[in-house]
Amino acid sequence: MGVAADERQALSSLFEDLGPDAPTLCEGWTTRDLAAHLVVREHRIDAAPGIAVPALAGYTKKVQDRYAAKPWASLVDQVRQGPSKFWPTSIGPLDELTNGAEFLVHHEDVRRAQPDWKPRPADPARDATAWRSAKGAAKLNLRKSPVGVTFRTADGREAAVKTGPDPVTVVGDPVDLLLFVFGRDAVNLDFQGDPAAVTKLQSVKRGL
Repeated sequence: MGVAADERQALSSLFEDLGPDAPTLCEGWTTRDLAAHLVVREHRIDAAPGIAVPALAGYTKKVQDRYAAKPWASLVDQVRQGPSKFWPTSIGPLDELTNGAEFLVHHEDVRRAQPDWKPRPADPARDATAWRSAKGAAKLNLRKSPVGVTFRTADGREAAVKTGPDPVTVVGDPVDLLLFVFGRDAVNLDFQGDPAAVTKLQSVKRGL
């Protein structure tokens, strides 16, 4: 399996372990809300656009709430099974491209919302997906940063992801860099640069 499939299965198992009312890093969402979001994203072409388009978000929320009201075991099973064979991301390579970062981030959203969370051991495939996705998403999610931004991993990989004055280098594992790009604070990162510039970067609204 690929990273998307592996993270989907791991997240589904974690959902079962924690139940529907556990916290997540998605503000205002429990595990039930997050599971419903994932199902809507892959099963309701009419409601999925509202995930990204604010004007359509009201309808999406109504649909998501209906899914969230389903029995927990059934909802988790829908997450685990993924989309129908007619959905584009049922194709393995497209699933990996579209869902690798999605399920990786949301798996960590649940893991890291628990009080005893610890970073997972490095994994070459997972880290490669996180590094690629962090660099790509930074172009959009850090576009409003008033300072320049460079990402660097512990093993020496480096990428300038935002040009600008007073550059800040963000150092950490690829998964933590990816989570930072998507606005999560439960990360282990080192910010190198002028303290005022670091503060400006950390205050930028990022991700979803």
